[in-house]
Amino acid sequence: SGEGNRDQREIAMNRFAINYAREMIDEYGLHEHVSDIGKINAATSQSGINALKSYSSHLKNLGEPFTKLDKDELKDITGTDYYHGGIHTPGCLLFQPAAYIRGIAAGLLPGIQLYENSPVIKIENVKEGEASKSDIKKVLTTKGSVTAKNIILTVNGHLESFGYYQKRFMHIFLYGSMTRELTASEQQTLGGHAEWGITPANPLGSTVRKMKQGRIVVRNHITYNPERASSDAQLSTAGEKHDLAFQRRFPMLKDVEMEHRWSGHLCLSLNSVPVFGEIENGIFAACCQNGLGAVKGTLNGILIADYALGIKDEKTQSMIEDAMACKAPKKLYPEPFMSVGAKSRLWWGQIRAGRDL
Repeated sequence: SGEGNRDQREIAMNRFAINYAREMIDEYGLHEHVSDIGKINAATSQSGINALKSYSSHLKNLGEPFTKLDKDELKDITGTDYYHGGIHTPGCLLFQPAAYIRGIAAGLLPGIQLYENSPVIKIENVKEGEASKSDIKKVLTTKGSVTAKNIILTVNGHLESFGYYQKRFMHIFLYGSMTRELTASEQQTLGGHAEWGITPANPLGSTVRKMKQGRIVVRNHITYNPERASSDAQLSTAGEKHDLAFQRRFPMLKDVEMEHRWSGHLCLSLNSVPVFGEIENGIFAACCQNGLGAVKGTLNGILIADYALGIKDEKTQSMIEDAMACKAPKKLYPEPFMSVGAKSRLWWGQIRAGRDL
């Protein structure tokens, strides 16, 4: 079917990005931050089990490998009997994102110059010379400036901060908490594998991960923040939800407290499309990854670099054409309807997540 072909095409592009990440991991020696253990989607209720049945049927129709996991098998992996059933799909990488990104940056040095903590305040055109008609760009920051003929913006939802695609992005914030490192005794009490990750059957449920360093991470709670910033109150509310989710899943770890809490910004478009291409003369963008930043950000980053440099690679050319063929992100609904609608939908979705939350 047409839908099946689209899904297979999407899978192939995602695998291209994952394989590219594998090459960077090998080249820059990042193996300690990455585990090739695939992905587990797990359910905590009958509605979640039903969702997984539908998912497994879809995978079967696509010819994709998967393994069903029952309650006992999930307990062997996670140490908790909270999950009723799951599906494991191979091929996905589980990584520590901050260490992974830092490792890539370190691997690129000294071949590139990297300027952190240098917020851009303006981009302006500068004539290259009296005899030349072509403009070059000058990027002004709080600490200096950089000039270049072309610029690639890979700033996700902050493309709007640069004045582009106003009122076309939904700015969503997710929240996470991480425990202190478990003691040897606590890890023995918990049992299970040294490292694992659970993605909830309900998309608005809790993502839970056990890190090989002996910490557990809980991610849930979603807010719509069109001002592109989260508040201390929102982080506090999220922390309460994380603590409850942790206690439900790990009652055997009563004395384990969260050591770190944070929020993260992602953006969505109403029609689930990215921004890709030359959005102004000499300014290219690959933004709005619609919540799939690890794989889509990697993929679109590869493609926009080839496109901006005029590289004709048979591996990427058709994917660039696909990206260029995407429609533009739709305009958001007018306020206050947009905010009221988005916040209400997120609230109701999290209520419906039930035990998955």
